[in-house]
Amino acid sequence: MKRRIFTLSLSLIMLICTSSITALATNNTSIGPLTTKSVYGLLPENLRTKTSGIVELKKGNINKAKSFSTNDYVDTKAVAEEKAFHMTTDYDSLSVQYALIDNGKIVLSGNSGVYSKENTKALTSHSMYCIGSVSKMFVTTAVMKLVDSGKIKLDTPITEYIKEFKMADDRYKKITVRMLLNHSSGLMGSSFSNTLLLGDNDTYSHDTFLDQLKLQRLKAEPGAYSVYCNDGFTLAQILVEHVTGIDYTTYITNTFASPLKMDDTKTPVSKFDRDRLAKTYCNGISSYLPAENLNAIGAGGVYSSAEDLCTFATTFTKNSNGIISQNAIKAMENKEYLNGIWTDDTDNTLGYGLGWDSVNLYPFNLYNIKALSKDGDSMFYHSNLTVLPEQNMAVAVVTSGGSGSCNQVLAQEILLAALKEKGVISKIKQDKTFVVPEKTTVPTELVKKYEGLYILPSGFIDIKIDKTGTLSLSSPQAPENGTQTLVYTKDGTFVSSEGSASLKFVEETNGKIYMKQTGYQSLKLLGQTTSNLYIAQKENVNKLTDSVSEAWAKREGKKYFLLDEKYSSIFMLSCPKIQVSFTKGLEGYFRSDKIVDNNSAVAILDGPGMLSRDLVDYTFYKKDKFEYLNAGGFTYVEEDAIETFPTKNKFTCTINKEGYGRWYKIGNQSTDKEITVKIPKKAAFAVYDSKGDLVNDSLITRTEKVTLPKDGRIVFLGDALAEFNIEYKE
Repeated sequence: MKRRIFTLSLSLIMLICTSSITALATNNTSIGPLTTKSVYGLLPENLRTKTSGIVELKKGNINKAKSFSTNDYVDTKAVAEEKAFHMTTDYDSLSVQYALIDNGKIVLSGNSGVYSKENTKALTSHSMYCIGSVSKMFVTTAVMKLVDSGKIKLDTPITEYIKEFKMADDRYKKITVRMLLNHSSGLMGSSFSNTLLLGDNDTYSHDTFLDQLKLQRLKAEPGAYSVYCNDGFTLAQILVEHVTGIDYTTYITNTFASPLKMDDTKTPVSKFDRDRLAKTYCNGISSYLPAENLNAIGAGGVYSSAEDLCTFATTFTKNSNGIISQNAIKAMENKEYLNGIWTDDTDNTLGYGLGWDSVNLYPFNLYNIKALSKDGDSMFYHSNLTVLPEQNMAVAVVTSGGSGSCNQVLAQEILLAALKEKGVISKIKQDKTFVVPEKTTVPTELVKKYEGLYILPSGFIDIKIDKTGTLSLSSPQAPENGTQTLVYTKDGTFVSSEGSASLKFVEETNGKIYMKQTGYQSLKLLGQTTSNLYIAQKENVNKLTDSVSEAWAKREGKKYFLLDEKYSSIFMLSCPKIQVSFTKGLEGYFRSDKIVDNNSAVAILDGPGMLSRDLVDYTFYKKDKFEYLNAGGFTYVEEDAIETFPTKNKFTCTINKEGYGRWYKIGNQSTDKEITVKIPKKAAFAVYDSKGDLVNDSLITRTEKVTLPKDGRIVFLGDALAEFNIEYKE
């Protein structure tokens, strides 16, 4: 799931927008540089372990020396240890693993935190983590190797290689290989039905992916702009398989992992000891979770270690390991984000290349040092790989818990310390400081043009500008959060009171007006980061006809429960439901989508960076007297279809022929009573309290007994026609 960007959008916008608006169920899962609020925070252990070693890379051969030279990178080691320790004590990381490679040698390698809460044994350099979207660098490199061999051309349409690739939107024929790798394909975002699973490497997501795309539209013209898109890299994985005739895991194992002796690098379908994975946790469950399987492997499913990632990073340095050509390396470093709509090219941690999140990473741009970076976030693991290709250096940071943003800042601080210790830079620049802005009068034409309603991924904000130079932001969906203010300055931007964040309005070539934010955020005890992004677009209020308004008003307050996720789905860790609610004056919208008829709402965000990532259209339909909801490939049913949990002493629950989950409301006669459930194979049941918090998931706790909570819910999940035998305790 998903990286937090600590910028103005967090410090100002997110304060005034409701946090309950999410893209899918109660979780907005994402794999990559933007992660919304996670419900799975960890309680960090105030324990610290560290290891160190040295590895030399020579033409794909790795020779491990017996000891680490304490004369090398002494200061850098101290910086790494201190900041990694803070990540496990002051942030949400249970464990941190990091490594630094310099000219083919791993000169620094360490850990902080613990392997698990139950077992405080030392982490090692071979402890493994899901690397989330850093996996995209593997599939990008695989594609570029095939480009080197002439089997793929970057600007050839995908349809030339994958004949079965079709979509409901005829523009799909314009999508090229390059567009998959630079996030400009126009695909909706993340087709993750039955993709994020616990202890389950089911290939359903991969096997049905092309069929899922056949039902989808595009959200933008291919090539119009780059906006983060997981599905592009899942399609790239299938491209590699079609061109090579080899399954993806076998291909990257034979092409990268084995030649480079990356023994800690696997995928969900690999055979390896899952106990090598650092443990992860979910709030409300005391035991560690089964292994997280992110089964969109090209987008985010690879497991690895910090040292292995550093070894892989030598693919992209000036003294390359030869896996791909220098031409391919340079192509990946190209500023692809400038090919379409983008903000001005200034200090940023986001600026897409091919695969890379950034090819001009702050703060290295301040030193005229090229830096490439890729963040990764699954639901429970986080990672960052930062490469300085001209310096032949790279740092990898992987964690259980935490966020990709913190990992990226730790990587940058280790690299800056190493550059100083080597003498490449004379000193490390101080974090940017700011002064109180000087207010000036706003031009009248600017007020008229830019005042109004703006839409963000998380909801709406209302912008008001007075002529004296004050901009006020408020959320009609969360008026209790009050109003934030910025002041107009002579350079044409609105600046926050302390000066660290600013807003500017831009009318782009597509005719849309965007709100651009530029902000610097200092992460206490770690370092400073920044971003420069379009975060909202102007929207004229959608007015509904009386008949459409009446149809949607009947849904006000109704809840719809997820039906078609597997028993092993990560989405089941909190009660997966969608509730319909409206804000006065915004009745023409469902969440951030525009209502277009009695039963449909469509996503309207249309911009680069992170603005329009992971969009979902909503369609309601009737079946067997009840209303269902399709949202981004997930199926939900209205609460009225859910029966009250039986009170018979013994009874059987059978999954229907469609394989949908069987939901029940827990009535007063069942409250506080204990039941025992005999669970069939490949099945589980989950119980939630009245707030939707998990009480028990039998897959995780391996407990067949549970006390039923007042006004809670229980769901049984398994294959079609699977039978659960339930018995009350006498």
